[in-house]
Amino acid sequence: MSEVLSEAARLHLKWALIDGVGPLTFTRLVNHFGSVERLCAASASELAKVERVGSARAEQIARDRDGAVVEDEIRLAAQYGVRIVCRQDPEYPPGLRQIPDAPIVLYVKGQYLPTDAIAITVVGSRRCTIYGSEQARRFGELLAGAGFTVVSGLARGVDAFAHHGAVAAGGRTVAVLGCGLTAIYPPENRALAEKILENGALISELPLRASVKRENFPSRNRIMAGMTLGTLVIEAARRSGALITARLANDYNREVFAVPGRLLEPMSEGTNALIRDGIAKLVTDLDDILDELGEVGYQMKLKRQEFEREAGRSRRATASSEPARGQPDDTQDADRGGLNLSALERRVYEVIGYDERLQDVIIQAAELPAGEVLGAITSLELKGLVRRLPGNLVVRRGRA
Repeated sequence: MSEVLSEAARLHLKWALIDGVGPLTFTRLVNHFGSVERLCAASASELAKVERVGSARAEQIARDRDGAVVEDEIRLAAQYGVRIVCRQDPEYPPGLRQIPDAPIVLYVKGQYLPTDAIAITVVGSRRCTIYGSEQARRFGELLAGAGFTVVSGLARGVDAFAHHGAVAAGGRTVAVLGCGLTAIYPPENRALAEKILENGALISELPLRASVKRENFPSRNRIMAGMTLGTLVIEAARRSGALITARLANDYNREVFAVPGRLLEPMSEGTNALIRDGIAKLVTDLDDILDELGEVGYQMKLKRQEFEREAGRSRRATASSEPARGQPDDTQDADRGGLNLSALERRVYEVIGYDERLQDVIIQAAELPAGEVLGAITSLELKGLVRRLPGNLVVRRGRA
C-alpha cells in the first residue's frame, strides 16, 4: 500500500475519473464482471455487452480508462497530502458501503478514524438566523462533547457553526466538500478548515481540481446522509439543500432529527415541516438524539452518567476539604424571573464569575464533559445570564 492509495484504490480511481461513469454504473459494471480487476481487463466489445452501455460508450470508457490522467491525479494527491480510498479499503466510511450509490473513491485530507463511524450530520440554512447559529454551535458542542464525530459541509451558516462548536468542544469533526480538495469553498472558511484538520478530516468524492458547481451539492449531501447514524436539521427554508440531506437520510434508513424553529420564520418552514410530516423527530437537547440511537445511544448515556458521577464525587471530596467561605449563593439570582435552571446549568453558572474567565477554565472548574459545559454556556447565554466575549472569555451579566 502506497502513501497515497492502495492498489485496489488505484483500480477504482481509473473509473472514478471517467466522464459518464457514476457510482451506479460502476456498481453495475463490477457486478457484471465479478471484480474490479476483471472489469479493468475487459475489452471495449466486452464492455458493450453490459446493460445500458452500448458500443460507442464502451469505446469511450476503454479509451479514458487507460489514459495518463490517473497517474497525474495520484501525483497531485501526494502534493496536497491527500489520500484516496475505495470501497475495499478499511478507511472507507462503513456507512457508505451500505448505500446503493456509494462513491467509487473518496479523497481524504486529514485523518478519518474508525470511531468516526459514530457520527451525526448537522445541516441547515446558509442564511441562518441568530437562533439558528446558536443552536448549530450548541449541538456541535454537545455532540462532539458526548463522543460523536460531527459531520457537515463547511458551508456558510449552520454548517460552519456546527463545525465551530465541535472544534470548541475539543471533539472530532469531518467536512464533506462539494469541490476538489485543492481548494476550500467558501474561501472565508479556510481558517475553519485548518482547525478541522487538527482533529478531523476534509472529504470529497470529486477529482482534486474539480471546481464549485451547483450540481455537485446534492451528490455531496448523499455522502453526509449515508456516512452517519443520523442527520440533524437546524433551520431550513421550504426549498433547501438541508431537506435533500434529510430525505436521503430517511431513504437510507438513518435517523432524522430537527430542531423546531419559530413560527412564521421563513428559515424554519422546512424544518417544522419535517417534524409535522413525521420525517424528523423533534429535538431540544442531546438526550432526544441519544434516545433514538438504540444501543449506541444507550452506551453513550451510560458513559456520560459515569463521568458525571465521578465528577460529583470529586467535587464533594474537594468541598469537604475546604473551609466554608461564607459567600452568598448567586445562583438564586439566576432563578429569579422563573428561569428554573437545570442542575447542569446551575453548576456551570456557579463557576462563571462576574470577572471574565476563559472558557477552558470554566470547563475545568465544572468538572463535567466539555460538550455539556459548552452547551450549558450557550443555554445560559440565550437566557440572558452570561455573555461570551472575544478571546473565548465568558462572564456573568451584571447584577440587577
